[in-house]
Amino acid sequence: MKKETLLFVAIALVVGVLLGIIFSNAKRDKQPTATVPAAAPVPVPAVNYPQQITMLEGIVAKEPENRNAWIQLGHNYFDSDQPMRAVEAYDKALKIEGNDANILTDQGVMYRRLGWFDKAIKNFEQAYRLNPKHQQSLYNLGVVYRYDLQDFPKAVEIWEKFLVINSGGPGAAQVQSELEFLKNHPQTPQPRQ
Repeated sequence: MKKETLLFVAIALVVGVLLGIIFSNAKRDKQPTATVPAAAPVPVPAVNYPQQITMLEGIVAKEPENRNAWIQLGHNYFDSDQPMRAVEAYDKALKIEGNDANILTDQGVMYRRLGWFDKAIKNFEQAYRLNPKHQQSLYNLGVVYRYDLQDFPKAVEIWEKFLVINSGGPGAAQVQSELEFLKNHPQTPQPRQ
């Protein structure tokens, strides 16, 4: 083939491809598109803690051995920032059945909020003994050592255990960041958050 013929074929191919692209884009622009209305945000129902607490208090008054009602009452006190009442409700549930790492941890968080760090530590450690894969108890135990007691070596020890069982899950990146800071600044407490 001659050079002129090859050049003509190449130019014809390029022009054909360009025309095809232009034509398909023009056709696509003219087609009606269905618009999907943006979904309205679904409002999160407001929890009426006083109403739920009153209802649950009525249940536990009639059924003092209703462990689930005590737990729910504790959760409602927890969420409505009534730590002393939450501790007491969780205590009632734990007296009925004490081998619950989640309730021990929730009660430990309330002990921490009250400033009773020794009781919080006891609860978190007991939860971890009951369930050696209980991430939340280890996380919170590290928080008490790190921020409340400023026992950095103990916080490092606890959070390293946390990362063994939760290397990439929720909270792992934050704990890793905390560990890096503590290892690089072992005697420098961070301001409390």
